[in-house]
Amino acid sequence: MSGWVWFGSTVGLILVVVAAYDLTQRRHAILRNFPVIGHLRYLLESVGPELRQYIVTDNRRERPFDRDQRRWIYTSAKGINNNFGFGSDEDLDAAPGHIIIDQSMFPLPRPDPDEDTVPCTKVLGSARQRPGMFRPASVVNVSAMSFGALSGVAVEAINRGCALAGCLHNTGEGGLTPHHLHGGELVFQIGTGYFGCRDRNGRFDLHRLADLCAEHPVRAIEIKLSQGAKPGLGGMLPAAKVTPEIAAARGVEAGRDCRSPSRHSAFSDVDSLLDFVETIAERTGLPVGIKSAVGGVTFWDTLAESMGSTGRGVDFITVDGGEGGTGDAPLAFSDHVSLPFKQAISRVYRAFAEKELTDDIVFIGSGRLGMPETALLAMALGCDMINVAREAMLAIGCIQAQRCHTGRCPVGITTHSAWRTRGLDPALKSVRLANYISTLRHELLELSHACEATHPSLVGRDRIEILDGHLGSRTVQEIFGYDPSWD
Repeated sequence: MSGWVWFGSTVGLILVVVAAYDLTQRRHAILRNFPVIGHLRYLLESVGPELRQYIVTDNRRERPFDRDQRRWIYTSAKGINNNFGFGSDEDLDAAPGHIIIDQSMFPLPRPDPDEDTVPCTKVLGSARQRPGMFRPASVVNVSAMSFGALSGVAVEAINRGCALAGCLHNTGEGGLTPHHLHGGELVFQIGTGYFGCRDRNGRFDLHRLADLCAEHPVRAIEIKLSQGAKPGLGGMLPAAKVTPEIAAARGVEAGRDCRSPSRHSAFSDVDSLLDFVETIAERTGLPVGIKSAVGGVTFWDTLAESMGSTGRGVDFITVDGGEGGTGDAPLAFSDHVSLPFKQAISRVYRAFAEKELTDDIVFIGSGRLGMPETALLAMALGCDMINVAREAMLAIGCIQAQRCHTGRCPVGITTHSAWRTRGLDPALKSVRLANYISTLRHELLELSHACEATHPSLVGRDRIEILDGHLGSRTVQEIFGYDPSWD
């Protein structure tokens, strides 16, 4: 019997030592929040490919990001080998929508392994000579995710990572907080609730916006009309989640429901929208743009017509695809409202190309574009830059648990639980985000060089084909009917 006691004591001591290590280490949020038992997750993950291959499913079935995509993001973020062995596991003969990039027989030399500098080819604000006009240093930037939707440590990790990667960090509509001020340059987003730039009655306050931009590293302003995951729908942060810190950032009362209306009160049509844009640009001197999901094209045709005839206009347009993510939305809106990205950007780009206005606007794409091939496709469709959101979350430790709407995110990203957020170390996770963004830019360069182009925006639309699943394919130019003169 003494032998069993000795054995049990030894096992208990080992578990105590493991638990103590897990609680004090900072590299893995899962282990810090779930000591000892968290190791089971990594054990199951290590044999995941075998379990799925023989028992469950394959690497291409999981959504919204399949296992291969998540593995590429994780390994890129960790700075380890992100290559795959034994060829593609995609059935290319029966893969509708699969992207094929037509390489050149005389490619450019492969870029240096450390080369990841890919600036935007356009200048934000140049068409109207804004005082704050600038050329973005990165074609890959971080999309709008608000403090409130994300925890403070997650926002801090992203901002630090953006500083390391030299890219822009969009604040989201939840206001600008101390968590956003760790070196990363900002795009300040104005939503329908005007959080961070509203008066006591919830109306837009231009003076407050101007002061905020003057005091912080804001490089551009984005007016959010709608987002891909819940277009045409307002938002609501329940009273229980409106902490004093969130209330201070948004300019609302703590402990009360915080609602975002479904539409803006500062303007009501294209003409008043352009007046609003010009007023903000004149007061702040910054480039001003809009972000929207795409439904009907009437708005975009009217906007292009008004910009061409009046001289007023936006400096950039962020097109958000219907496949964009959010922490909380009705299923019908997530699945069925607004166009997917490819259809959305092609319709918007066409509206401005036909008016010969595309040189005056920086087009930004968002909506699951954070893989090299999808980013390159977006640029072939007219985007000058792409924004990543969920991919950035994966880079800082998201495991796609899909519990964002519950407040019980296991890795501390989409929760304000002190127990869960303590597992996320901003200093370490910021490096992973920077690694991911740098790797994505580098692989974009590699793809463009393979196509004999010096920059990904110079890869021709005839170089990218999309398979139809029936042994056929068509180029992007053929599918979307782009006029060659639009290049």
